[in-house]
Amino acid sequence: MLLEGMHLPLTTPFHVDGRLNTRKLEDNVARYSKTPAAGLVVLGRFGQPTLLSDAETREALQAVAHAAADEKVLMAGVARDSVAGALELIEYAAGLGYDAALVRLPSYLQGWVGAASGWRREVVSYFHAIADRSALPVVIESGRSAESALTEELVVELAGHAGVVGMVEQGLDAARIGRLVQQTAGFKREVTVTMVFAAVTGRMRAKTLPGAAQLMSAEGLSGGAVLSAAPQEGAAKALRTRTKIVGFQVLSGRTAGMLEALRAGAVGAMPAFAASAPQACYEVLAAWKDGDPALAAEKQERLRPLAQRVEEELGVAGIKYGCDLTGYFGGRPRLPGLPLTGAERSEIEALMAGIRN
Repeated sequence: MLLEGMHLPLTTPFHVDGRLNTRKLEDNVARYSKTPAAGLVVLGRFGQPTLLSDAETREALQAVAHAAADEKVLMAGVARDSVAGALELIEYAAGLGYDAALVRLPSYLQGWVGAASGWRREVVSYFHAIADRSALPVVIESGRSAESALTEELVVELAGHAGVVGMVEQGLDAARIGRLVQQTAGFKREVTVTMVFAAVTGRMRAKTLPGAAQLMSAEGLSGGAVLSAAPQEGAAKALRTRTKIVGFQVLSGRTAGMLEALRAGAVGAMPAFAASAPQACYEVLAAWKDGDPALAAEKQERLRPLAQRVEEELGVAGIKYGCDLTGYFGGRPRLPGLPLTGAERSEIEALMAGIRN
């Protein structure tokens, strides 16, 4: 699975009484599908995944799969401490057409990542056991705190597993990202992409003609193979694809560190603030991709104070209120999360006055 571009981490809407609001989630996803985001991340760390029941988790995954545009990569956040629970959730997501599973360190192992070798083996075993049997490609997440951040040695070891296709780095150390990219450079994978080198999602494949015959295979075009299929008379044209060789794909998980991560070799970003301002966050990546580092730096600096206050300090409540300001449904966090105070709302309104989209 190709992970290049911006992957937008969704917030989870709730009714005033705390019930899951799938209708608002679908409305948000339908609007986000019209943005330039490459993908949508369901139940990531800012989606309060540990506060949802198993039934609610499945409802949220289903709602997003129903509302998302076919070309958007869907990543299912997996916040399960047991291997069996994680695999069960991944299998359910795969059945809905998701493209990857975002797997984080289980809570009982946080704080032991860099500790004694026995605990280190448990960390590796957890991720390996999931990747061995996962119905989806696995993207590992290295947390923001010292207790949940994976060591570089661990990441390199996990990157060698065929089922682990990338990672989300939640830290702000660009030098670490550069080292990880260098140390995993030997791990190459072939992925299927469109004719313009965008990701091919499971939902796109599901809508192609079953059993369509291949007409040609041309090697050497832009580093990959071009495949086309003959559509049946009166039917939709079959999906035309090619292949691309990618390495271990690293995404930046912090809005404030997107540009630095791209400079260090990251292939994209998963900025939490993108839920509030998807276009503003995307413009950093777009300028970088267009070969305009000065413009990318200008766009990044514009976001930095917002990211610091809204994402880093106010967290879920801040991101959700930012969504409310830009026409998406944010609403209140689920308890024990608390909504912003009046002063905090006024502060965010002032900060975002020139960035609404």
